[in-house]
Amino acid sequence: MASKILNISKTAAWEKETEQSRAEMENIMAVLPESIRVLLESLPSKQLSKLEELRLRLNLPLILVIDGKDSFITEKGVLTVCRENIFSVTPQDMQKVLQLVSGSSVYALEDELKNGYITMPGGHRIGLCGKVVTEKGRVKTIKHVSSINMRVSREIPGAASKLIPYVIDRDKGTVKHTLLVSPPRCGKTTLLRDLVRQISNGIPSLSFPGTTVGLVDERSELAGCYYGLPQKDVGLRTDVLDACPKAEGMIMLLRAMSPQVIATDEIGRAEDVRALEEVFHAGVKVITTVHAASIKELIQRPALKYLLELKTIDRYIILSRTRGVGTIEEIIDGRTMQLLEVKTC
Repeated sequence: MASKILNISKTAAWEKETEQSRAEMENIMAVLPESIRVLLESLPSKQLSKLEELRLRLNLPLILVIDGKDSFITEKGVLTVCRENIFSVTPQDMQKVLQLVSGSSVYALEDELKNGYITMPGGHRIGLCGKVVTEKGRVKTIKHVSSINMRVSREIPGAASKLIPYVIDRDKGTVKHTLLVSPPRCGKTTLLRDLVRQISNGIPSLSFPGTTVGLVDERSELAGCYYGLPQKDVGLRTDVLDACPKAEGMIMLLRAMSPQVIATDEIGRAEDVRALEEVFHAGVKVITTVHAASIKELIQRPALKYLLELKTIDRYIILSRTRGVGTIEEIIDGRTMQLLEVKTC
């Protein structure tokens, strides 16, 4: 009887995961031409649930990044690493994607195109390359698009649970200043989103009641806002500034929303660090991320080297994907720069 209950439980979990995967892919599927959509729909749910990126390059093979590895897809909808009978992206496919993404008006997306990407409902990001049009030395837009990269945004509730004991200060009932350090595609945005959700909602197991979080979501990836409404669960005490530059957003939240924690993604510029200083001086806690593989890499960037020298960050969390996306390699005490003992994560 026990084994039957276990099997039923596993089946229910698989069905829930499959349903979630399909829901997450809906917004991606909606902007794909039928020729590509049919191929993806033919894939097993287990493969589709691990899709991270979909790369379209004009007149070249369609590439699916699944669980960190590149695959081609045959014209019959089968994944392969061979270059025989595989699907290649046509000019018509590229045009159809742009038409569907823009609602048939690419000019309406000019403000987003100058950043090189478009954020879709659900937090999915579409990056574009092609002919860059400049005006007075600044990027105005991109035309003659030759490459499109669709990055799938996924929620993983509980993804940050192993980090929580290192981020919460149980004695003071507050959050520690935390910096997630990660190369691209190692899960930092997913972990940050879940940290925000748990800190906002509260963590009964640690007697942490929850706290007000101000979230600056410059690329609309963390909360996945659509017309200002978060499509991702970022917690019941979280206020979101969507599509707002990080430095300006942090100061706006500080002055207007009385947050106890401010969170944002991918800092790196000098103005970001200056805004963080203001947040520190106001007594508000910070959780943010940065692109790097190690502390050594951070020191090579002047603005981030200065941030380290402030000795304000309490926790540096180094991520990789050596044991899968979101692998925690190191947790470093920001005051002493000593490694903390970490269980395999």
